[in-house]
Amino acid sequence: MDHLSDLSAQQPWRNAAFIAATVATVELAILLVVGIIVFGKFFAGEVEKASDPVAVTQAAVEREKAAAPSNDNGQPQAKPLLPRRQTSVIVLNGNGISGAAATAAESVRSRQYLISGTGNAPRTNFSRSVVMYRPGFEGEARRLARDLGVRRVSPLDGIRRRELQGAHIALIIGG
Repeated sequence: MDHLSDLSAQQPWRNAAFIAATVATVELAILLVVGIIVFGKFFAGEVEKASDPVAVTQAAVEREKAAAPSNDNGQPQAKPLLPRRQTSVIVLNGNGISGAAATAAESVRSRQYLISGTGNAPRTNFSRSVVMYRPGFEGEARRLARDLGVRRVSPLDGIRRRELQGAHIALIIGG
């Protein structure tokens, strides 16, 4: 009858591999702790700044104010840089009435603007018309809004840049 013998005596490499793996694990843990201590102080404030929505918004507003010229009141004023003939507008139907975008596009075209296209807005419950603009085209958007009698002007919201079909400004027709 065979009896089980001591496996550690027959296979000494198992003990050596276990000891080597244990030593490597301990060394890795020590290196991680030292790395966190040494390099953690460099990144300590960055994570909090990047994850704080108030700080991110304030930084964006400060960058925009620094880039935009201001008037006597300290408010940024956006001057149109492109003439009407070079300002591209996409007209989107935001009220659900069939043909509203095409009718508005003709009105915009009669004011010498380029029409890049017409279509439907992401939603059809806009109560008022709004002019939205890509970064850098606020002046052109305000001029278009003034030309059409639209009171609401805002940066792009709910429309992706690729949906603009190359336009600088989006006019969303409301109810």
